[in-house]
Parts: sequence; C-alpha cells; structure tokens
Amino acid sequence: MKKIAAGKFKAQCLKVMEQVRTTREPVLITKRGQPLAKLVPAEKLSDDFIGRLEGIFTIVGDIESPIVPLEDWDALR
Repeated sequence: MKKIAAGKFKAQCLKVMEQVRTTREPVLITKRGQPLAKLVPAEKLSDDFIGRLEGIFTIVGDIESPIVPLEDWDALR
C-alpha cells in the first residue's frame, strides 16, 4: 500500500484521488508517520434493475391469479 504525508496529500489531493480511481490501489495518509486515513477506491454501483431486490423480500403464494374469485366479478359491475 502506498503511503503519503498529509501535507503532500493536501497539495496533490485531486491527482492522488485520480490515481486511486485508475489503479484501484488504496493510499494510506499519514501525519508525522502515524496513519491518519486511508483513501480507497469507491465501489461501482450496479444500475441493473433485474434482481435489485433479491434477498430483500420473499413472495408467498400465487401472485398471478386475481385476489377476488372469478365468480364475484359480475357482482363488481
């Protein structure tokens, strides 16, 4: 892991962030030789709609048939 002093990071912040984005290698920011923060690449967000709610809820029962029985449809008119 690459290390960089806080003062140098402050002066070259945008350049260091671009390097982390392209190389995907984290950078440890130090102050007086002690670790202060770690700059890591952001995770890519999935824009995929299919499967987005997988594991969030479960479907119970039949979701295709009508809630009201077919015999009651005439009564609803």
